Amino acid sequence: MQTKDILKELSPYVPGKTIEEVKEMYGLEKIVKLASNENPYGFSPHVKHVLEDSVSSLEKYPDGYARELRRTLSRKLDVSERQLIFGNGSDEIVQLICRTFLEAGTNTVMATPTFPQYRHNALIEGAEVREVELVDGDHDLDEMLSQIDEQTRVVWLCNPNNPTGNIIRQESFEQFMKAVPSHTLVVVDEAYVEYVTSDDFADAFSALDTYSNLMITRTFSKAYGLAALRVGYGISNESLIEQIEPAREPFNTSVFAQKGAIAALEDQPFIQEAVRRNIENKERLQAFCDQHELSYFPSETNFLLVHLPMTGDEMVEHLLKNGYIVRSGEALGIPNSVRITIGSEEEVEGLTKAMEEKLTEVVPEK
Repeated sequence: MQTKDILKELSPYVPGKTIEEVKEMYGLEKIVKLASNENPYGFSPHVKHVLEDSVSSLEKYPDGYARELRRTLSRKLDVSERQLIFGNGSDEIVQLICRTFLEAGTNTVMATPTFPQYRHNALIEGAEVREVELVDGDHDLDEMLSQIDEQTRVVWLCNPNNPTGNIIRQESFEQFMKAVPSHTLVVVDEAYVEYVTSDDFADAFSALDTYSNLMITRTFSKAYGLAALRVGYGISNESLIEQIEPAREPFNTSVFAQKGAIAALEDQPFIQEAVRRNIENKERLQAFCDQHELSYFPSETNFLLVHLPMTGDEMVEHLLKNGYIVRSGEALGIPNSVRITIGSEEEVEGLTKAMEEKLTEVVPEK
């Protein structure tokens, strides 16, 4: 059996160390995972109650069209049910977009570094990937425009961007959309949109009525705390969704994912409280960075990318020994940094104490 040549060159996704792995490696009893941007406050209690009542009829397939979830979300967003598509996390929506629009002879434009699945899936489809370096953590939209030609099928905008947390602002987005040719789909990945507080955040949702070549992807994995259930969605015009639907597997979201997402949507006070606490604890982490003269990007998410006077790998190793898992910037394409999920107040306090120990070794107190 012949394997695609490109698959021989690509590396599979390698997740960070699990809590159990770190416990075993370092002989620790308690581990705090702050590497995957998960919600430290878990998920709505409504979800637990719903799922406990859902363990029946497991021999039956789920609703492949996710009708109940589709109806609930369409009401919340005030869009047609036919403007939505659901996936096994928003990762699958990215995959479906690539499967639908990209092939050999086409190209796709994206920032770098950004969410790696855009590049990964585009390469699998045989498309050329055109990457444009971030400028101070921001998308360089002018340079991205310059990379678009007749064969550009998809442009990716991660807003806020992962791993920097920077946002694309309203005026810049408007100018960009006006300049993008109609044959090029613009995908705005809003995985962290619930955490955004800036008044100048680009309103891609309102632009859906204006641009037929615009799509938004979102997820229940971050603020909603349902990462284990794997459910995400895309929003666009009905015609575009119709083009993508044939590429979707028929039963790609489980019964539990659909019911859990519905329950999570119905508990907006949980989201509001999680966002409020995220802001407070992000400010605590930023204050620590300011005190130690560590620069960071202005994140509108539940993580902070912090620059260090050492490699990210060094800090990661030190924190692992102290029971904290964070993501090294070396792995993300930003050397001498770490990406830290904003944890609870207690978690941030413990993390910063551990970081301070390492920083003192490198930059002794005067």
